Amino acid sequence: MGKLVLSGALIMRDGQTAFAPEPVDILIADDRIAAIAPAGTIADADRRIDASGLIATPGLINGHLHSWDHFIKGRVENLPMEMMMAHLRPAVPLPPTERDIYLRTMMTAVESLRTGATTIIDDLSLGQTFDRGHVDAALQAYKDAGIRTYVGFSMIDKAVVDSWPFVEESFAPETLQWLRSLPRPKGGALLDLVRDLAKTHHPSTSRVGVLVAPSAPQRCTDDFLRDCRHLADELDLPVIVHVLETRLQAVTADIFWGRSMVEHLAALGFLKPKTALVHGVWLTPRDRALIAEAGATVQYNPWSNASIGSGAADFRALRDAGVNVAMGSDGCGVTFNCSMLLALKFGAGIGRVRNTEYQRWPTAAEIWEAATLGGARALGREHELGKLAPGHKADLVLYRLNSMGLVPLNMPVRQIVHGESGSGIDMVLVDGEVVMQGGKLTRIDEDGLIGEFQAAHAALLERIQASEAASGPVLEGLGRIYQRSLAVPIAADTTRGVIDLPSVAEAW
Repeated sequence: MGKLVLSGALIMRDGQTAFAPEPVDILIADDRIAAIAPAGTIADADRRIDASGLIATPGLINGHLHSWDHFIKGRVENLPMEMMMAHLRPAVPLPPTERDIYLRTMMTAVESLRTGATTIIDDLSLGQTFDRGHVDAALQAYKDAGIRTYVGFSMIDKAVVDSWPFVEESFAPETLQWLRSLPRPKGGALLDLVRDLAKTHHPSTSRVGVLVAPSAPQRCTDDFLRDCRHLADELDLPVIVHVLETRLQAVTADIFWGRSMVEHLAALGFLKPKTALVHGVWLTPRDRALIAEAGATVQYNPWSNASIGSGAADFRALRDAGVNVAMGSDGCGVTFNCSMLLALKFGAGIGRVRNTEYQRWPTAAEIWEAATLGGARALGREHELGKLAPGHKADLVLYRLNSMGLVPLNMPVRQIVHGESGSGIDMVLVDGEVVMQGGKLTRIDEDGLIGEFQAAHAALLERIQASEAASGPVLEGLGRIYQRSLAVPIAADTTRGVIDLPSVAEAW
């Protein structure tokens, strides 16, 4: 790739370093930042791009999204997480082709790049089938788009219906029998898939890599969770797992194991560095201490958690406990987007309405750190991702200084976190390659892909509607489980996932 100079840009190194309004040259050698020097002082380059009028930042790291629910974007709202599962993991799934998989994955990559993310973690469900062609199509899409990606496979080894309590009394016997008989990939086959792919897609050597992704403790047997842990340790791969997203999951943990979900994972030896607990909304102080002690991460997904009523993770309590916090957007079937810039805004805002102690509200710099360096730490790559510094990967996003959120420029980290939607992004580099310039993606025909995706959606629409209709009995049973769980008490010291402001009298 040679040497490239981005000349005359302003720079926001990491959100914490004091902003200096003097333009710089950024020298990129192959996939790394080689030097940052005053503008006009770097002469040795094979290619130069005039970056005056732009401000360069580290690319955001989206620690959690799902590419597989793009076809149902916008079809459902105002359902809690458990009831959304009837749509997200339908009992009668869609029959996508390999091209459908490629297109929906490409939509994820396009939106991610257009909203400031240069690294994403895709928790890709293979549904009831095990189709290696589908896996290859998704990996190819990410290769073609040019984005840095970790792909997991949302692995379970239990019938999904048995991941909830109260199922015997909540579903009709014939419905329960049907749900338990549904096909699903074998746990061992999923582990073998990761092992095989790691030979050619290990994140230490490949921009598009794999990780280990057991879906959630309640959806996996203990033996399978141990096997996932052992595989990750053997292959030196990161791990992601959904943990305590909802109040019902806190109830489930007590019924299934007689202890919190985090305590259960700790007892299994599952909690380690490079392990991200996705969501972590309903945690106790003991949970946070165990996570911090293990060097694990909590993935803060504020917009997703709010949009389906899961609650709001306590960002400040996590930071105070010494937990590394990263951020994610979650899947667009839930949130209708996978924008990290939206996640930043909402994450800053929701943290300010949890209580009246304004001194403890999340700052823009803290939110930015979670979405960059926090994400890098979660992957064990803080030495090369999440910061603009010599030796780090050249994963950069450059915003136009005439974007309305940056006019006038006073404090870039605050203005990008609170004011930027993505419309001001002019240029994106991943691994030192310019994948967007002048607001246009350089590797793909974006308009053509969107048109083809829309046609694929139209062709699937009747099957989508039929799948939704078939899910009626499942939705009803999940509604009964959800309502019953509300009457079950949880640990008194659990951080409430819902906003719980003191009364006016208490405040004063």
